[in-house]
Amino acid sequence: MNLEKQFICTAKGETQGQSIWQAPSNIALVKYWGKFGDQYPKNASLSFTLTHSHTTTRVEFSPKKATEKVSYDFRFEGASAPQFHPKLDAFFARILPYVPLLAGHHLQIASKNSFPHSSGIASSASAMAALALCIMDIEAAVNPSISPAYFFQKASFLARLGSGSAARSVAGPLVYWGEHSDYACSSNLFGLPLDEVHPDFKTYQDTILLVDRGHKKVSSTLGHQLMEGHPFATARFEQAQQNMARLKGVINTGALDDFVDLVETEALSLHAMMLSSSPNFILMKPHTLSIIEAIRDFRNTTKIPLCFTLDAGANVHLLYPAQAKDKVAPFIASALVPFCENGAYIDDCVGQGAKKM
Repeated sequence: MNLEKQFICTAKGETQGQSIWQAPSNIALVKYWGKFGDQYPKNASLSFTLTHSHTTTRVEFSPKKATEKVSYDFRFEGASAPQFHPKLDAFFARILPYVPLLAGHHLQIASKNSFPHSSGIASSASAMAALALCIMDIEAAVNPSISPAYFFQKASFLARLGSGSAARSVAGPLVYWGEHSDYACSSNLFGLPLDEVHPDFKTYQDTILLVDRGHKKVSSTLGHQLMEGHPFATARFEQAQQNMARLKGVINTGALDDFVDLVETEALSLHAMMLSSSPNFILMKPHTLSIIEAIRDFRNTTKIPLCFTLDAGANVHLLYPAQAKDKVAPFIASALVPFCENGAYIDDCVGQGAKKM
């Protein structure tokens, strides 16, 4: 059965107006690294949805003569940004079969981030999720009969076609994506919010320590490609699936010590895959390691269950319960901020998903 067919829009028509959505970045607890087919994940993943790290996108749409490609203008942070056109072209080519009415509209797209772009804070995830939600507003304007559940599920489906992890940036506070026998209705096509969440994890804190605000030297796209033929790929995919099963129980019961162990193992496993690929690459910086060591020393001394995780970059996400914030804040200021570029960091926390503006 071709499950993608459920997302083909058959409604026809023209509309004019604008849509503005703010979509959050997310930080994966179990990492997705390696894909196949049409942006399908080699393993399931689970992430915290963030609050303050987000992309805001405005799309103004108007009718025009239909063409084979989506017609658009794009501005990022107020300036023309042709460097993003190849990724946008690929995205629109993938989604056009599912939203064919886009061919009869011109889109004026303006996007901005609340955090540094392309530095390992999942900017593609928030950007593609925000854009997908705007596109769903266009579809809903032509076909107002679609349900809210379908609207958001298809938004996740479309976002995934632009960036895999964007499937997890529509809902919150925790979202899973990828087929897994322990997760009800799990799918490679879209992300779904996790229902059984202990109260501690609904208010979890994420302080993002900006070790390197510059662009990553290796794109996530290349990193995923390097998992093809990787000598440890099969074992890694199995490890991730096992950790997904473990994490479900941890999130449900609030077992913070187990959470710390699992999340840090996942972060280091992700970077181990990069270190052992061919070609191999190192995205951590010396200050990344210094922060990790400081976090572990502080945890061992205070018994506060804070932990780190990493995306595909040098920056460190410090995760800890909200009730520990008063004790953790002085530690961040004194022991961790000196390792950040120009002392820069972002105080973030678990959020509820995208917002229409």
